[in-house]
Amino acid sequence: MAGPAASSNPPAIKSRVGAILRATSGNFLEQFDFFLFGFYAAAIGKAFFPSTNETASLLNTFGVFWLGALMRPVGAIVLGAYIDQIGRRQGLIVTLGIMAFGTVVIAFCPSYATIGIAAPVIVLIGRLLQGFSAGVELGGVSVYLAEIATPGNRGFYTSFQSSSQQVAIFVASILGFILSEVMPADTVAAWGWRIPFFVGCLIIPLIFLLRRTLEETPAFLAMKKHPTASEVFASALANWRIVILGMMIAILTTTTFYFVTVYTPTFGKTVLKLSTQDALLVTLLVAVSNFIWNPVGGALSDRIGRKPVLLAIAGLSLVTAYPALHWLVAAPTFGKLLAVEMMFSFYFGVYSGTMLGALVEIVPAHVRTTCFSLAFALAAALFGTFTPFASTWLIERTGDKASPGFWLMLAALLGIIAASTVYRGGGKAVPTYDAVPEPVAGH
Repeated sequence: MAGPAASSNPPAIKSRVGAILRATSGNFLEQFDFFLFGFYAAAIGKAFFPSTNETASLLNTFGVFWLGALMRPVGAIVLGAYIDQIGRRQGLIVTLGIMAFGTVVIAFCPSYATIGIAAPVIVLIGRLLQGFSAGVELGGVSVYLAEIATPGNRGFYTSFQSSSQQVAIFVASILGFILSEVMPADTVAAWGWRIPFFVGCLIIPLIFLLRRTLEETPAFLAMKKHPTASEVFASALANWRIVILGMMIAILTTTTFYFVTVYTPTFGKTVLKLSTQDALLVTLLVAVSNFIWNPVGGALSDRIGRKPVLLAIAGLSLVTAYPALHWLVAAPTFGKLLAVEMMFSFYFGVYSGTMLGALVEIVPAHVRTTCFSLAFALAAALFGTFTPFASTWLIERTGDKASPGFWLMLAALLGIIAASTVYRGGGKAVPTYDAVPEPVAGH
């Protein structure tokens, strides 16, 4: 059954700036909550996963963080099919509703000391709901931005999906910094960590208002036929090779991002033994840096092509990740942590700004949301959100505080292999799917 009737002359977007703000607002909520969960991992662990061993409690918390991410591929397929059939606007409103419910559940869940085993179960349910909606949020927003982009600027437009998440990191970092200044550490650990989550709940109505005024993309309205859910599933399965390659390209984005944002506060406090304020300030500055480098990467790839940018950044990450962390952990200081995180921020921003545009272009147009979301969801679920857990486990097992560098090097290597495969023989992506998306000049 076809979707909404296509128009021969679909209306143009009234304001691209307004459309970008409305589309990316949900990304703010998603990343705001994700960052808080990582930053307050130790406090959340004590509240919901008490243990006599601090590392075990932390691993339990990061484990739940990761389990929620495993729902991303499920959300990518189910909600992605919905968006490809019904439309970008309606789908993004639905994902926001699911995400908001998960946020409220975590914010108001009583502690283990109050309701026992029900507490971690409720928190897990909240994380599963967040992961389910996040599975298509990024893909849905990226596709929306790509479809409203002006000719030759697709990379620049899609980069604002990631840039919007950095605003969330910035706001969350400021809230955390203020809390650490006005509250004793014991009070923050006991209940103060919930305050930023409550702030996130208060933001939800505003984001809903913004999303409800979102316009449908002219590209979707112009489609002569919108695939049914079964057709979407069949096409996604038929294009599994490009989904896997897309996942491999996205892995470096997700692992680096979760390292420099979600894991850095924990790394700075528990591994490097720096102050909470130092770790938060570094994360805040990283968010600003990420915000700047994302559109730079997108615009650069619009000019010189996706392949050279992807390979250059992945190559730099491969050869510098471990040496940089080894230099940092040898004698940790605020300045050294900031320098290393700024390097990784540069890698993440430029690579992410390029990767988003590349991923939109290499997947089939008629199932663009599903395939994009599935590729990115797999990268985030299997690698990105696993980064805090993997880093904690590597340090615990090896005794080497720089060992998370090996995890980042693996991500870089997979990115090099995938980009070289997709763009083999030149700067253009080699079609490996059953439907060719509209061409973009210069790529």
